[in-house]
Amino acid sequence: YPSGNLAIIITREKDQHTLIVQEDELKTAKIRALFQSDGRSTCYYRNGDEWINMSIHGGQYLDQAGNRVRRWMWLNLSPEPHVPLSPIFISLNRHVGVRILAQDKIFISFLAMGRQAKFNMGTKVQVSAASQLPPPAQLGEDELLLLAFRVRILQLFDRMRGCLNFPSTEQWNKIQPPMYLMTQAVKILELCMAADISDELRSSIKAIVNA
Repeated sequence: YPSGNLAIIITREKDQHTLIVQEDELKTAKIRALFQSDGRSTCYYRNGDEWINMSIHGGQYLDQAGNRVRRWMWLNLSPEPHVPLSPIFISLNRHVGVRILAQDKIFISFLAMGRQAKFNMGTKVQVSAASQLPPPAQLGEDELLLLAFRVRILQLFDRMRGCLNFPSTEQWNKIQPPMYLMTQAVKILELCMAADISDELRSSIKAIVNA
């Protein structure tokens, strides 16, 4: 961002890659969106509530009260009648926008100081490939909480190290968490979406890892 805060992170693990959009904040690196090359993606409102959630089968659009405004299935992925996607455009903030036109046309645009970067995180998943994907792992409430607190403790330890390295300046506040901690936080949020837990617990876990 023009402020110097990190806006977009792209990671690659084997043949899979992930794009993470962070909020333009100094002390906290809130995740505003997560896009994965396996077809799973989630966008969040500024307060951390889910905005858009997509999988290899389709997606849904929620309002800020948590009500589902729109639901769709990707074309040619289901033999049953379904509602196709109408193009969606949202602004995560004044610099980052998301356009969802089709399963293989999901664009993330970053615009600042007259320059633009555009990423296409869409993918085309065949029906045969979709049927072979294993179901997401299901974890219990206690396990999810323990994972969230573990990441939070590691984040605090990392911040303490930054404070010790820069004891007479506020520069340590600008240091981003290690990549492995950000990746773990994202994975925990994914597990929460797949788990059969209450919305209250899901919100609590989001608050812990994004604190």
